Amino acid sequence: MNSSIPIISREGNTVIVQGAVTIDHAVMLKKSGIALFDDQPLTIDLNQVTEVDSTIVSVLLEWQRATRKNRHALQFINMPESLKSLIQLYGVAELIPLAANPIPVQNAS
Repeated sequence: MNSSIPIISREGNTVIVQGAVTIDHAVMLKKSGIALFDDQPLTIDLNQVTEVDSTIVSVLLEWQRATRKNRHALQFINMPESLKSLIQLYGVAELIPLAANPIPVQNAS
């Protein structure tokens, strides 16, 4: 199965993921996400994710690992129910926490 290519972009301190996050694009998405990280705390907004498979769990863990390595905060918001189920199934909820109070978006001006 070949799903559509996901889009990842950054607005202020929020990284927005759009489209299907499946094995077809997991490596590209992992690298593209890490390329957007800097020395600021970030929020990953998953509201526009349309499809997931288990590879999304490894992508999110790699992003967490990359930000922790540089001692930066990373949090997730608007997680699809299917992803929440995968995270519970794999027992990694404490490693991929949902944000209770997302970091406010900063506009570059």
